[in-house]
Amino acid sequence: MLRHSGGHRAPRRDPRRLPLLLLVGVVAAVVALPLTMASAGQAGDAGRASAPAASRGDAGPRPGTAHRSPFALGLGLATAARCGPELTSPDGIEAQTCVLTQGEDTWARTYYRNATGKSLDSVVSLMGPGGRNVQMHCATGTDDEPATCETPREHSRGGPDGYTAFAEFAEPGADGPLLLRSGSNS
Repeated sequence: MLRHSGGHRAPRRDPRRLPLLLLVGVVAAVVALPLTMASAGQAGDAGRASAPAASRGDAGPRPGTAHRSPFALGLGLATAARCGPELTSPDGIEAQTCVLTQGEDTWARTYYRNATGKSLDSVVSLMGPGGRNVQMHCATGTDDEPATCETPREHSRGGPDGYTAFAEFAEPGADGPLLLRSGSNS
């Protein structure tokens, strides 16, 4: 004869609840993931000098060193940036110049701020393998606001280390003195 000890039996699990529990778990993970990403910041933020608001408008924080991230920098996924240092001239020009690579394209971009109070001549150049050179002349405003200037994108020929970018800012006119030269490899 079987005797029952009078203890508690383990409750039976209702197999119909399993899909509901899985759904609740997936929803919780989907909600938590963006919050985790936002609190972590972008990869490479630690140890990098903070960037002025200039670059945050269209390209996120300016990288200070070579940087590869699976997260968007405002330019799309898998964008690599190799930047030189932020430079400031005694005349009031601040600039940082980068070589950017995304997929099969490479281009140059300079982030600058013109605090001289006058319009300047500026040119951004991208030098690539095989003596290829691309230049872009940009108008610099007199409003002391951060801005960018970049060359057109071109199909990459070789690795990103084969490219160098620089930007020059000068007073207007053929004989205007050079105020600042900023490079990606300085």
